[in-house]
Amino acid sequence: METILSIRNLSKYYGKIQAVDDLSLEVNSGQVFGILGPNGSGKTTTLSIILDLLKANKGSFQWFGENSNKETRKRIGSVIESPNFYPYLSAVINLKIIADIKCHGYEDIDRVLQLTGLFERRHSRFKTYSFGMKQRLAIAAALLGNPEALILDEPTNGLDPQGIADIRDLVLLIAGQGTTIIIASHLLDEVQKICSHVAVLKQGRKLFDGQVSDVLAISDSFELAAGDLEKLQIAISLHPAFKSLAIAGNKILVYFKDEVTPDNLNSFCFSEGIILTHLSERKRSLEQHFLELLHDTP
Repeated sequence: METILSIRNLSKYYGKIQAVDDLSLEVNSGQVFGILGPNGSGKTTTLSIILDLLKANKGSFQWFGENSNKETRKRIGSVIESPNFYPYLSAVINLKIIADIKCHGYEDIDRVLQLTGLFERRHSRFKTYSFGMKQRLAIAAALLGNPEALILDEPTNGLDPQGIADIRDLVLLIAGQGTTIIIASHLLDEVQKICSHVAVLKQGRKLFDGQVSDVLAISDSFELAAGDLEKLQIAISLHPAFKSLAIAGNKILVYFKDEVTPDNLNSFCFSEGIILTHLSERKRSLEQHFLELLHDTP
């Protein structure tokens, strides 16, 4: 699998403020990679550095196996700030101006307007667009020239639920066409729905990176029941990975310190002389994992 972006020990500080702290990441071809963290975690600073808008104090990064240069930048599209176009000009004319700046022809304009759902409003002035449409026009501008990688900084920020859904569908559509996408966001639900991979940042430091599916595959808890609930409580508390339990009607909800499989749990209970009448596995959400990381890290 081709490496699109490689970040090595990147650091950026402003006086005593450490915006990015020894960050290393790798993004591969075809991934939708989410950089997740609360405000002030270093997401936008990191994106600004890899787009050569800011200089890092330490560390390095490469695009497509090369140090960043004019040619590699042509292969990247980005939306970092709020959409900013000429308000009294139409979408088509605004995109022609962007194409001129990027030294692209105009032949790609209809394609990106179709892709972003703006073709029918292509002759409308930018000032008449809703905020969601303005955001989609910014993505259309970033897609001119059919870049191999697309960077989006908080693409759903400030949008209503319909606007969020529209951007989510658009990102998945673009990713489905083979574009590698890097998204910075503080919205866990959106990252969980859109991204294949995620890195969690806190105060510029990476707390975790990996596949979203791996996080979601981790069991958060198990719901158990047996003929003798009191005996089950005593037995399950002896499990080596036991953390805590709660009573939920005629069942118990059990939390474990380490990953436990249903087979392991069933076998353990049977070895303790208990036949389970109910065993239900509850999966952890990305939000639970995120909050645990923030809580457990000083």
